[in-house]
Amino acid sequence: MDRAISSATHAQRRRRRWLLAAAALLLVAAGLWAFRSALRPSISRQELLTAVVETGDVEASLTAAGLVIPAHEAVVTSPIQSTIRRVLLTAGAKVQPGQTILELDKELTGTALAKLQDEQLQNRNKSSVLQLSLERSLNDLESQEQVQQEKVRSLQSGLRDEQHLLSIGSGTPEGVRQAELNLKIAELELQRVRRQIRNQRQANQADERGLGYTMQIQQRSIQELAGKLRQANISADQAGVLTWVNEDIGATVSQGAVVARVADLSAFRVRGTIADSYADSLHVGDPVIVRLSGTDLRGSISSISPAVEKGVVTFFARLDQPGHPALRPNLRADVFVVTRAHRQVLRVKNGPFFQGGREQTVFVVQDGQARRRLARLGDSNFDYVQVISGLRPGEELVIGDMKEYEAVPVLTVKD
Repeated sequence: MDRAISSATHAQRRRRRWLLAAAALLLVAAGLWAFRSALRPSISRQELLTAVVETGDVEASLTAAGLVIPAHEAVVTSPIQSTIRRVLLTAGAKVQPGQTILELDKELTGTALAKLQDEQLQNRNKSSVLQLSLERSLNDLESQEQVQQEKVRSLQSGLRDEQHLLSIGSGTPEGVRQAELNLKIAELELQRVRRQIRNQRQANQADERGLGYTMQIQQRSIQELAGKLRQANISADQAGVLTWVNEDIGATVSQGAVVARVADLSAFRVRGTIADSYADSLHVGDPVIVRLSGTDLRGSISSISPAVEKGVVTFFARLDQPGHPALRPNLRADVFVVTRAHRQVLRVKNGPFFQGGREQTVFVVQDGQARRRLARLGDSNFDYVQVISGLRPGEELVIGDMKEYEAVPVLTVKD
C-alpha cells in the first residue's frame, strides 16, 4: 500500500524546482547579456586617436606657404653688355667687399670707349676751327666799324666846312643839306655795323656754348663707359655669402642683367603666399607663427604685395629672432597668420574629428566605452580647437575620424 509523502520531501522538491527556475532565469539573462554585447559595436583602443581636454591658449590662424629668404640680399648686375669670361667664385662662397666674383669680356666695351674718345678729339678740333672762324668774322666786322667811324668823322668835318662857307656867303644851302644827308647815311651804316658786331658776338657765344655742351655730354659718356669698363670685373659691395652666380662661361649678358646675388645670412625673413580669397584678412602688423623643422618662430607681417598673381597674394614677415639657428635660405616653412587669440580657454588637439562647424557630435572615452556627445566648438588653428561647451577638462576625446560611427550612441573600447 502507498505511503504518504512527508512534508520535508515536498519542501525539498519545491526548493529544487525554485533552484532550477532561478538557474534557468540566470541562464536566459546571461544569454541576453551576451547577445546584447554581441550586438553592441566595439572598437580597439589601438585604433583610436585621442587627446585630453585641457586649458590653454588658442590662436585662430590662416595657413600660408612660406619661404625663408635673407633679410638683406644685394643683387649684382652687369654694367655692360658682354659675355662671361671667367667665374672666380661659386654659390655658397663667402665674399668680402671689393672681392671679384666673375670677369666679363671687355673687348667690345673697350672698342666703344676708344670710338668715343676719337669723337671727342674731333670735337676739340671742331672747337678750334669754329673759334678761328668766329674770330675772323668778328674781326672783319670790327674793321668795317673802324672804317665807317673814320667815314663819319670825315663827313662831320665836311658838314662843318659847308656850314662855315654858307655863313661867309661862299657856300649854298644845297651843299649843307647834301653834307647832312651823307653824314646821316654814314651814321646809320655805322649803327648797322655795330648791330652786326653785337649779333655776331652773341652768335659766337651760342655756337661755342653748343659745341661745349656737346663736348661735355661726350665727356660724361666717356667717363661713364670708362667706369663701366672698370666694373667689368664683377665684385661684391658688401660682405656676405654668394647665394647665386651665373656660371655659364661664354653666355651673353645684357646691361643690367642679374649675374650674382650676395646675401647677409646673419638675419632672415619669410616670404609667404596665400590664396587671394584671404586677402582682406591680412593686415600689416598681424602676428605670424613660422613653423620649420619642429621649431615655431614668432613674428609679424611687415608688408603685403598689392598685386595678385595667379590667384595668390604675397606678403613678407619679419621675425622676432631673425638669426635663429634653424633658419636657412630657401627653406620652406608653414606660416600661420594669427587673426584672433583666446587666452586660457578649454581646448583640445586638432584632428580629423573637427569638421569646422560650431556644433558637432564627438566621442568621449570613459570606463571602457566611447559615448557620443554634442559639443560646441569655436576657433581653431593647426594645433588646437577651442571648446566652448559640452566637454570638461581632463576628459579624453576621440580626435580621429569617427564618421563611420556617428549614428552609434555608445562604442565598446577593447584593450
